[in-house]
Amino acid sequence: MKLTEALSLKDAAEFLNCDFLGDPAHLITGLNEIHMVETGDLVFVDHPKYYEKALHSAATTILIDKKVDCPPGKGLLISAQPFDDYNRLTKHYTPFKPVRSGQGENVRIHPDAIIYPNVFIGNDVEIGAGSILYPGACIMDRTIIGKDVKVGPGSIIGYDAFYYKKKADGFDQMHSSGGVILEDRVDIGAGCTIDKGVSADTTIGYGTKIDNQVHVGHDCIIGKHCLIAAQVGLAGCVRMEDHVTLWGQVGCTSDVTIEEGVTVYAQSGIKESLEAGKTYFGSPCGEAREKFRELAAIKKIPELLKK
Repeated sequence: MKLTEALSLKDAAEFLNCDFLGDPAHLITGLNEIHMVETGDLVFVDHPKYYEKALHSAATTILIDKKVDCPPGKGLLISAQPFDDYNRLTKHYTPFKPVRSGQGENVRIHPDAIIYPNVFIGNDVEIGAGSILYPGACIMDRTIIGKDVKVGPGSIIGYDAFYYKKKADGFDQMHSSGGVILEDRVDIGAGCTIDKGVSADTTIGYGTKIDNQVHVGHDCIIGKHCLIAAQVGLAGCVRMEDHVTLWGQVGCTSDVTIEEGVTVYAQSGIKESLEAGKTYFGSPCGEAREKFRELAAIKKIPELLKK
């Protein structure tokens, strides 16, 4: 999430009532979680396992729960509860705004778009020319829909990220301050769920086609001209390059990259990044030809045991 006006390190520390290390005039231009950070962003970290990753990431301001050496050119905010303070910041810049009718505020719908009855549209939404939203579609806050996009009946675009921190009294949810971008000529089937980004945007690229009952997690970046069949589930922060095909019921763990031209056969489980141009199968998936040889070998086990 980019800030409309840069925030100084000193002002951020005063807002959060915490100490800081670095130049008081050091500027924060955005807020982001670790998988999506860019130069100028603030990121939070509250576990020693991830200190080095956060401190040496592209983020230039780190909200951290321990005093450490401040890397050159960066700023540190020292907080007892970085998760909570990050939520305070995101809620300040993107506060919850209830919508008490079928459409929120600051909505821009092109005259050529077709909106069926019983479609809900939240705040800060843009819908491009020629796009069609079918009955029961739910378009949540900060969603941008390009030209000639179809959103099927009952699909939910831009609901909150599934992102929680375990505490003594239960789970605290991360406030989702990002959005969703559906680029031109994207088709979303019926009953799909596309989660908004935690602090950035979940993006579905130009010409990608998504079948019914598909789930796309927060901060996923899906490339151009991809095909995603029914009941595929993508966890958060998956990066999918152009011309990828995922057949039915493929599941994918978080923070992996599926490179250009990959095909994954049905009911496969993706646990690590996949190389471009290859075909995969199995759970955990591997190259399809190798997996088929393994299956053929397994079929011979009963015969071998008899011997």
